[in-house]
Amino acid sequence: MGGAERSARKKKQAARAVAQARSSGGSDRTKVIAGIAVVAVLAIAVIGYVIFQSRQSPAPGPDAAISQAPADHVISAPAVRDGSTVLVGKDTATVTVDVYEDFLCPICGTFEKTYGTTIKQAVDDGKVKIRYSILPMLNSKSDPEGYSTDSANAALCAADDGKFNAFHAALFNVQPEEGEAGYTKAQLTRLGKDVGVTSATFETCVQNNTYKTQLDELMSKTSNDPVLRDAETGRFRGTPSVASGGKLVDLDNKNWLSDLTK
Repeated sequence: MGGAERSARKKKQAARAVAQARSSGGSDRTKVIAGIAVVAVLAIAVIGYVIFQSRQSPAPGPDAAISQAPADHVISAPAVRDGSTVLVGKDTATVTVDVYEDFLCPICGTFEKTYGTTIKQAVDDGKVKIRYSILPMLNSKSDPEGYSTDSANAALCAADDGKFNAFHAALFNVQPEEGEAGYTKAQLTRLGKDVGVTSATFETCVQNNTYKTQLDELMSKTSNDPVLRDAETGRFRGTPSVASGGKLVDLDNKNWLSDLTK
């Protein structure tokens, strides 16, 4: 139910309370006062709701800019596209961690907020490399459909210009809601330019979904990877998933990253 409907409903409730108080007898002062009190309470509720709504962050419109992530959330180590994945880290790192995400996945957003700073520190310190597989898994969960592919493709386009880390951090910094509209290709293009992409081919790469075929192949390969299958159902565990050394990482262990670098 929308805000306007809620407001109208509360006004009707207030009017009904007054009418009931009046119909019960104008001489009954106590009932009239009670009715007035109900009106006052409902009026306060309506005003409070309006104030609450005005403080909420509006959904991003087609012309809205995407907020960049704070600089201290962005990995400084190099990021290089390798086919449909992006390898982030220093050549001296001896541990490689595979991270599987979808830019629309709300749990992936939680994962990044929980471990993003820790991952950045470990990568920038040269302890680990992260191989990001950004999957087009939730295409049907945006309205219109296809945001997972659009955003994953744009991230690969940004990687071609060396700006994957900032692009990746920004898209998880302020995520579209699952089931609602994702960022448009125009917004994704603008974000690339905002984070420093200068390539003349970037916009074409985003608009044409240049890497869509490779991303579809990545999704198929990932969903059939035995390492990433749930032990009980035998199906792909979904996103986020993390693996290293051919084994699935238990994310219930909050120290999973430090355990991998011991």
